[in-house]
Amino acid sequence: MLELAGLRYQPSTAVQPVLAAINLKLQAGRPVLVAGRSGCGKTTLLEVISGLADPDRGRILWQGQPLNGRQRRWLCGLVFQFPERHFLGLTVGQELKLGRRRLSAEDAAAVLRRVGLDTLSLQQAPERLSGGQQRRLALAVQLLRDPRVLLLDEPTAGLDWAVRAEILELLADLARERAVLVVTHEPELFAPIAGEAWRLEQGELRTMQLTTALGT
Repeated sequence: MLELAGLRYQPSTAVQPVLAAINLKLQAGRPVLVAGRSGCGKTTLLEVISGLADPDRGRILWQGQPLNGRQRRWLCGLVFQFPERHFLGLTVGQELKLGRRRLSAEDAAAVLRRVGLDTLSLQQAPERLSGGQQRRLALAVQLLRDPRVLLLDEPTAGLDWAVRAEILELLADLARERAVLVVTHEPELFAPIAGEAWRLEQGELRTMQLTTALGT
């Protein structure tokens, strides 16, 4: 279980904390949602959890043990809202191999199959993929690292309804074996698969009620 305890973060350019007093627990089972308006700090929360930024105060623990930034980077896999901006490989195969000494054809095929890209050529250029395929490729890259915590920034933004449904099904499946945190501005879309849901307001998390998710 990943636990955030009393997390506070204030960038040097901000007049007040973006994250003021964040307490949150993440574990395998069902995705956890954090919703909120644009600019409220949702992406910042993911960056702090994943080790791209360090909190000013508070602790981040895994199985009760505090983690530093380097340990969080190993533990977490982060998929950005616009993953195509972060692709470095000229082909799908190169993108999968980045940071790895070796990647067998079997492992590449297995991870692409897991994210529903089993018919994709390894020679395909990532920038020529559709938006949904790019999200899936970014997920595949992270899954090769086998993160215990998967962090997703607006994973359905800009996708058509059919692709959104496929992404939701994939995330529900992935959450069975690892902690999954999704930040989004459209939480109702995730109601069928979500566990806990929170709204980030003024640097604090407030409980949300998702009718479908809670069966009420």
